Amino acid sequence: MPVKIEPIVASLPDTIPFVAPEETERQKGSVFKARLGANEGNFGPAPAALEAMRHAAVDDIWKYSDPTSFDLREALAANLNIETDQIVCGPGIDGLLGLIVRVFSAAGDTIVSSLGAYPTFNYHVKAYGRVLSTAPYRDYREDIEALAKKARETSAAIVYLSNPDNPMGTWWEAADIEAFVDAVPKDTLIILDEAYGETAPTGTLPAIDVKRTNLIRLRTFSKAYGLAGLRVGYAFGHGDLIKPFHRVRDHFGVNIMAQKAALASLGSRAWLAETVQTIANGRERIATITGDCGFDPIPSATNFVTVDCKQDAAYAMGVLKRLSERGVFIRKPMAPELDHCIRISVGRPEELDYFADQLTLVA
Repeated sequence: MPVKIEPIVASLPDTIPFVAPEETERQKGSVFKARLGANEGNFGPAPAALEAMRHAAVDDIWKYSDPTSFDLREALAANLNIETDQIVCGPGIDGLLGLIVRVFSAAGDTIVSSLGAYPTFNYHVKAYGRVLSTAPYRDYREDIEALAKKARETSAAIVYLSNPDNPMGTWWEAADIEAFVDAVPKDTLIILDEAYGETAPTGTLPAIDVKRTNLIRLRTFSKAYGLAGLRVGYAFGHGDLIKPFHRVRDHFGVNIMAQKAALASLGSRAWLAETVQTIANGRERIATITGDCGFDPIPSATNFVTVDCKQDAAYAMGVLKRLSERGVFIRKPMAPELDHCIRISVGRPEELDYFADQLTLVA
């Protein structure tokens, strides 16, 4: 007799939220010449982070990592001007999202998100047997009024919002986010995903306020800091929201190299400012490339640009596939009203040069 599989897990398809570029490369039998689809930090990490990783590889890799990530949390707390126990670190935002769904909702609870928002969050919602309720985008932005209204109408356990947004790259001003938070019921947990906060314009991120008892904010070292492969992110908020994580999290989930590299990255402020400017320049380059092909680039606050192909979803998918055949990896939104777009990450100059040449041949 086969062993028992939990019914919710047994009901789920054998899929993951994203098809990795490596999987496509295996199917194609060749590697991509321009990796512009995963919103990674293509420029790599800070020199100080590289040195910290080298040191960790030689001297520290045999050790278990600090299960509390204390040094990293202490540095983050100083950076945010909050207490160390108001921060928890995890294996990227993805891992923290799963913990949040597990800790702050129960089977059958409603969780609200935008239709077409970051799919890994939906993956966790379904995996834990929660009910996903969505509000469509409006004018290429997450509709914060509709999200707050749906949270009230459904008595949602959790509402998820990313600002700046993935997959569209759009954003709301801090005052709008604060109004959204005020409009959500006090017994609904708000997840504010700020993965792209470092690349956002001034005035996008609300002031740090950990007095709110229903708000958790998430940030990562995967994007501007160029450490996606190490998997290190963090959540911060009221201490009563952070404590429960420690009851269920993987206490060695942030490895020793990730902790040391992230800590070194925090001290590399001049390097970060230069990288953020390089990303902004790359966004302008992508806008020019795609605009010259008759597409409509959407203003972005992230390390990617989403582009309206100005035709239907089938055409946009065709552009993606033809680029893939020519060695360019990009992605596209899949939800209705967004699926006629493609999304291009900011890459190195030579990657964008190659993308420009190939797009003129397939658009």
